Amino acid sequence: MSHKIISMEYNKVIAVTGLPGLFELLSSKSDGAIVRSLDDKSTRFVSSRIHNFSHLESIEIYTVRENVNLVDVLKAMEASSEKLPDDKDNAALKAYFTKVYPDLDFARVYSSDLKKMVKWFSVLKANDIEIKLTEEPEEEAAEAEVETVEVEKAPAKAKKEKAEEKAPVKEKKAVKKEEEEEEKPKKAAPKKKAEKEEKAAPKKKEAEEKPKKAAKKK
Repeated sequence: MSHKIISMEYNKVIAVTGLPGLFELLSSKSDGAIVRSLDDKSTRFVSSRIHNFSHLESIEIYTVRENVNLVDVLKAMEASSEKLPDDKDNAALKAYFTKVYPDLDFARVYSSDLKKMVKWFSVLKANDIEIKLTEEPEEEAAEAEVETVEVEKAPAKAKKEKAEEKAPVKEKKAVKKEEEEEEKPKKAAPKKKAEKEEKAAPKKKEAEEKPKKAAKKK
């Protein structure tokens, strides 16, 4: 009876701080994760309060140029004919990576990092795990790009429409205000003139009547 061996996917491999080796992420929980060791195949719960988890495909490495993904270095190691160095010999580690990946920034990539990469590479090869990043299907990537563009454009379009809706209201208010200002002086002028004429008329009448009364007394 033959058993089909299902190879593990690279995107499920994680490193756990404080624990040696690599692990397969089986399931995540609110307070941690259930993982399986790639060394002894033991399964255990790891608390997120004590440990941090790092997916190998999310790890970047410093170089003298731009940062590169860990996959790039591991693939260079895979393609190289150089023998893996003793991970306890710092000089041998640096000499190995100088040949395999000379662009590494050795001022920021420490000997402990070089040691991890050698150990991790050995574990991945021992478990027959293909070293590659997760690839999105081209159709899904295209759809995601279209959705992103539409989401980005939508707010701008909505703002423009709102601005166009508000603009006529402001113009109408301004026109109405101008019309009121123009009408007010015209209405007020006749009223003031009429009041002045009405007030002035009795005084004139009184002035005309006074001389007549004085003449009778004489």
